[in-house]
Amino acid sequence: MKSIDYVISTPTSIDYPALIEIWEAAVRATHHFLHEEHIQHFKPLILNQYFDAVDLFCIRDQSDMIMGFAGFSPETVEMLFVHPDHFGKGIGKKLMEYAITGRSIRKVDVNEQNPDALAFYQRLGFAIKSRSPLDGSGLPFPILHLELP
Repeated sequence: MKSIDYVISTPTSIDYPALIEIWEAAVRATHHFLHEEHIQHFKPLILNQYFDAVDLFCIRDQSDMIMGFAGFSPETVEMLFVHPDHFGKGIGKKLMEYAITGRSIRKVDVNEQNPDALAFYQRLGFAIKSRSPLDGSGLPFPILHLELP
């Protein structure tokens, strides 16, 4: 299997349109519990508020195309999204390795209704520490709070 070279970089606001496209494609591929109105509700919030509220990092390929990104707060991975065209290529794992080793981040939250994401984080060693019945917006999408032991 051919190895793909990745570069982790810090995106700027110029990259936000590409990031929101990745977010939407990934959400549509993985967050089957969300309805269209939820996606349309969150999209401008993420684009206009959430991106600026976290430290963003992305993975680019050799042609400088962004394949996935993550947003970190000092202790937590607040968002991690990979374009579905790049699922299974190690993009999310590379971003999480950077979070853990490069940023000493030990926590991540995941939607309970997204079992593939939960399994991904558990494969990386995260364990469920607690559960919130509502998401951060007060919507009935339970959140699992995970931590590395």
